[in-house]
Amino acid sequence: MSVGHISRAFETAGTPTVIIQSNVYRGRVVVMKPARVVYTKHLMGRPMSAPFDTERQTHVLREALKMLETATEPETSVILPDAYRIAPK
Repeated sequence: MSVGHISRAFETAGTPTVIIQSNVYRGRVVVMKPARVVYTKHLMGRPMSAPFDTERQTHVLREALKMLETATEPETSVILPDAYRIAPK
């Protein structure tokens, strides 16, 4: 929950933020009304993907950076369709 509060503080100070969060926390995050959120279908504690899955981690990070460039509405969110995978392909 603290990530939402920290995000709000940064946004108030004029620094844009994007939260990367596992979709399982969506109900809690939505209530905080963060400016931008990328939700993943990954495990709790691993919103970027599995350890050493640099391909998936890079994809999630690029989607978050893209959101910084394209989000024009407050409380913008996207759910990435990729399911969690244990090992990179």
